[in-house]
Amino acid sequence: MSDRLPVIEHTSCPWRIHAIAPDYRVEDVWSLPTPGGAGDFPRLVDQFTAGPDHPIVRALLAIRLRLGAPLGLNPPGTRARWRGEPIPGDLRGRPGPDFGPFACLYRTETEWAAHATTSGVDAIAHLGWVPDGRGAYRGQWATLVKPHGPLGRAYMAGIAPIRHRVVYPLMIRSIGRGWHPAMSAGRTGDLSRSA
Repeated sequence: MSDRLPVIEHTSCPWRIHAIAPDYRVEDVWSLPTPGGAGDFPRLVDQFTAGPDHPIVRALLAIRLRLGAPLGLNPPGTRARWRGEPIPGDLRGRPGPDFGPFACLYRTETEWAAHATTSGVDAIAHLGWVPDGRGAYRGQWATLVKPHGPLGRAYMAGIAPIRHRVVYPLMIRSIGRGWHPAMSAGRTGDLSRSA
């Protein structure tokens, strides 16, 4: 089961993205089925950025790209230049993997953020590694957006039902399926470390 969380679950955490993208709206926040230790966050980033392995999700993304091309809603073929607040110096030297059209902005021990832009919207995919209240950690995925005018707002509203009911739940279940076999093999990270 996929758990969509209240926006405050993202905004109340001391993420670095708040200062870097203050004019972005938090569109979605999801709890990820990725229990682990303090040191397991890099594994989550690697798994997430490998891309969706669910055939329905891949098919829907291909359809979206095909329909978005004539409307100018697809990301450019080159890495989009970040136009938000400057990335602080201590984060500029901490690159991480990209995610499809999303170019990594930075990665820390508990946070990863990547940015993509189209003519309709600028978007940020954000992963965080949060304490679960029981001495372990879990992943949290947020989508932040900055729509460009009426077209961007209409686009976000139009794709919301498919994202919320199909794409994100299937992606999250796929992440969970990929996570648990490795966890049962003993890769639970170091539960004694703090974030």
